[in-house]
Amino acid sequence: MLAKIEETALFLQERTSRRPKVGIILGTGLGNLATQITDKEEIPYNEIPHFPISTVEGHSGKLIFGRLGNKEVLAMQGRFHFYEGYDMQKVTFPVRVMHAFGIKSLFVSNAAGGMNSAFEIGDLMVINDHINLFPEHPLRGKNYEELGPRFPDMSVPYDKELIHMAFGIAEKHHIKLQKGVYVGTQGPTFETPAEYHYFRAIGGDAVGMSTVPEIIVARHMNMRCFAISIITDLGVPGKIVEVTHEEVQHIANQVQPLMTLIIKEIINQL
Repeated sequence: MLAKIEETALFLQERTSRRPKVGIILGTGLGNLATQITDKEEIPYNEIPHFPISTVEGHSGKLIFGRLGNKEVLAMQGRFHFYEGYDMQKVTFPVRVMHAFGIKSLFVSNAAGGMNSAFEIGDLMVINDHINLFPEHPLRGKNYEELGPRFPDMSVPYDKELIHMAFGIAEKHHIKLQKGVYVGTQGPTFETPAEYHYFRAIGGDAVGMSTVPEIIVARHMNMRCFAISIITDLGVPGKIVEVTHEEVQHIANQVQPLMTLIIKEIINQL
């Protein structure tokens, strides 16, 4: 794995003279943040050695180098999921490559189902903790001390300073911003009412099929992490309705300008 990470990072170093310190992973329906990136250099995933290919609608499948505001960034427009059939090493491989390339801070976005009764569809939720319910752990197997410790600490998975900055920006722009615990599950089915009830009972505020593996791997390598969810459907009793992937994308598209503003301003303050 170390050889593959090194080969991929070297490929990217040879393709661009850019050396950003900030990485962004754009999830379902959230790829339009990439339109805010200027002076772009784009590389399709299928041209990158050892990279998986995104198979999900709403995930474009390209790596973007450019500027977001006044900062150089490296953005993944489209991510990989365990439910697509990839093992966790493949799902998180791009995060390993980002670190090898020199990325120090990782920003992650996703679409999620809300279980907190105070949430509404279209809310933004900053993730301040997570519950990992994936059936395979991304650090299972041989540990490479070059990447991180065998038993990494997860007492502060999401950077408190970045979270504080997000709420300051939201207040300044009069953006409603929630905060809560994200439950990471395998998917690809959306949740049953009983599952929503269970996830809420164990302390979850929102649930989705991504983010947790990438954050675990990023923290394994001591990267700063910030993650934000767009609440695209509700698992609150009395508010549960049939949901489709197309509806999730539609709601995400409507709200993402606010998410983009928050992420952009945090990055510009780094």
